[in-house]
Amino acid sequence: MPQNKMKIRTGDQVLVIAGKDRVGKKRGKVIGVEPDKERVLVDGVNLIKRAVRQSQKVRQGGIITSPAPIHVSNVMLVCPSCDNPTRIAVERKADGTRVRRCKRCNKSIDE
Repeated sequence: MPQNKMKIRTGDQVLVIAGKDRVGKKRGKVIGVEPDKERVLVDGVNLIKRAVRQSQKVRQGGIITSPAPIHVSNVMLVCPSCDNPTRIAVERKADGTRVRRCKRCNKSIDE
């Protein structure tokens, strides 16, 4: 059973470190998070093609390309201040809020 303590959130910049998109060192923005399945949806990564029929919901039928979820262990957060892929340390402030910190440059990621 997953712990649901994912350190990657929606809006973070990530680098793919495993899978078919690792070859081009692809980076992307996280557009969705599924904590119960430990998966993230990254823009422009793990693209799948799907044939869709024309309907009232889908005006134009044909082949649609969309991103599929990727496991959180296959991506690494890119620090916004030092622009390097990094591991994340989680600290608690005095008021009890959790803050993510870059392990390379020791700066806060959430601010």
